[in-house]
Order: sequence, then C-alpha cells, then structure tokens
Amino acid sequence: MARNRSRMSNEINAGSMADIAFLLLIFFLVTTQIVEDKGIMVKLPPWSEEEPDITKLKKRNVFSVLVNAQNQLLVRGEVESVSTLKEKAKEFIWNPKKREDLAEKPTKAIISLKNDRGTNYKTYLEVYNELKAAYNELWTEEVLRGVQRGDYPAKYKEYSDDLPLHIRKEVRSKIPFVLSEAEPTAFGEE
Repeated sequence: MARNRSRMSNEINAGSMADIAFLLLIFFLVTTQIVEDKGIMVKLPPWSEEEPDITKLKKRNVFSVLVNAQNQLLVRGEVESVSTLKEKAKEFIWNPKKREDLAEKPTKAIISLKNDRGTNYKTYLEVYNELKAAYNELWTEEVLRGVQRGDYPAKYKEYSDDLPLHIRKEVRSKIPFVLSEAEPTAFGEE
C-alpha cells in the first residue's frame, strides 16, 4: 500500500495546462493581424450571358502594347522600352498637337495590353504601372487646369483620393481610364 501512495505523490496535475494552452491560442488568434495582399485594383465588368457587342474601333484610337516572352515591348508596331512607355501613352491619349495617328480625343483613347504567357510578372507590373501612371499624370494636369480656370478650389494640386467625389468623377469623365487586357498568347507565339 505504501507503494501506491508514492506513485500518487510523483504525479503532476496537468489538467490546467490544456486550459492555459487554449487561452494562449485564443490570445494569439485575437491579437494577430493577418496581412492581405492587395494586388492590382481592377474593376471587372459584371458577368453576362449575352454575347458582347463587337464594335469597330478606329486604329488611331487604340494604343496597343504587346509584351513578348523575352519581356520586350512592341508599342503600336515599334519596339519601345518601359522607361518611355508613360510619355508615349500620355502623348497618345491627350494628343496635344492633334496628330492624325494619335487618339481623336481622350474619351476615345483605348490602351490595349497583351502579354505572352512567358512574360515575367515583374515586367507585366512595370508596364501596367507605367500605363496607370500616364493616366494619373493626365488627371493631375486636368485638376491643375481646372484650378487655373477657377472650376476647382486652389487647394487642390493633384488628382488623389482626397479630392471630392464630384471632381474625381468630372476629371475621369474627361479622361476615362480604358485599359483592355487581351488573353495572353501561348509561350513564344506572336
């Protein structure tokens, strides 16, 4: 009988250990913040079962950008670099000299982006960012023109989310962001 008592005295009561582990688990679940990747903020059109309306576009209104598997750019049939893309896109969209080979007006300008499946994601993002930056600069220039005309308060110096919604809508109606992404081609095609 003495043997049983010594065994009992050597045991450690671990019943509360499970409670402590459970409380620690809850604490870490509640206090940990999960970082979400934002990715590219693109508003997709709503799903529709209807066939899309195919409209003929004038070639002069389409700024086509092709990126091949070697990450080289072909912009409107000419080899370009990513560093010159933003300025080329701005000139195409705004067409300050009213050239016949550039967009008729900003509301009719369409940027067409097509990649190869072998294109690096980094290159895709660089190209996308340059095209988006072109629109951001054009929007900022439009805001500054509106301030000079007296349409907008002088405190606004650039296009940003701080602008009132009605100003942002007005600027975007004058220079709408139209980027058409075509289905990527198979590796090495085109």
